[in-house]
Amino acid sequence: MLKIRLQRTGKRGQAYFRVVVVEHTKKPKGEFLELLGNYDPHKKEFKVDMERVNHWVSSGAQVSPTVNNLLVNYKYWDKSKMQSWKPKRSPEPAEGKKDKPAEAPAAPAEVKTETPTEPQPTV
Repeated sequence: MLKIRLQRTGKRGQAYFRVVVVEHTKKPKGEFLELLGNYDPHKKEFKVDMERVNHWVSSGAQVSPTVNNLLVNYKYWDKSKMQSWKPKRSPEPAEGKKDKPAEAPAAPAEVKTETPTEPQPTV
């Protein structure tokens, strides 16, 4: 499946992104099929060739949520935004393993010592 997504370039602290068409199984920094545009988050510039984006979408390529949201923000198309991140889930205990309050250690069992009784005479 083909995806239209961002590919990070630039050095550390100075991110710059390309908008590329790539097979979804390829590495993010690997080879791409076509360069469609670029995004500079520092200057807030987003340039993309919408004719080619529409061509790839009509050919079956899917747009990543981040690219979709950039296209919506910069008024390239009138679609709804997508959620591009997943909120962290709070760790919930499993049903069988509910948190129980710690029990106090059991008191040592009392040892009963029998007092020696008088021996019974044997007959």
